[in-house]
Amino acid sequence: MSGWLDEVRWNEEGLVPVIAQEASTGEVLMLAWMNREALALTLQEGEAVYWSRSRRKLWCKGEVSGHRQRVCEIRLDCDGDAVLLKVIQEGGVACHTGRRACFYRRLERGGWQTDLPVVKDPEAIYGV
Repeated sequence: MSGWLDEVRWNEEGLVPVIAQEASTGEVLMLAWMNREALALTLQEGEAVYWSRSRRKLWCKGEVSGHRQRVCEIRLDCDGDAVLLKVIQEGGVACHTGRRACFYRRLERGGWQTDLPVVKDPEAIYGV
């Protein structure tokens, strides 16, 4: 039953990069990492579960903030070394900075310019 997991080309740390994309618009929301358990749980639960490289543990997207990602579709790229999740982003916030997406800085005239506003104050989300 888990033969599909064997088709993923995991890196030397047993991880694969994952792009989360809004299913309805195609907007790229974030990049994260998964291990085998996270990918299996994502399929099983129908919600995105990632591997936190900094905390060295699984985390269900939105477990603290409530901004969960309901998974509509899981895709594997041609090389088998990247996963795409088509999701419905609950709460309209995917980034821990309180923005819609993590890719909120654009390179312009030799510098990074912020072009997505904060939708919700991170302190209100996380109490930090």
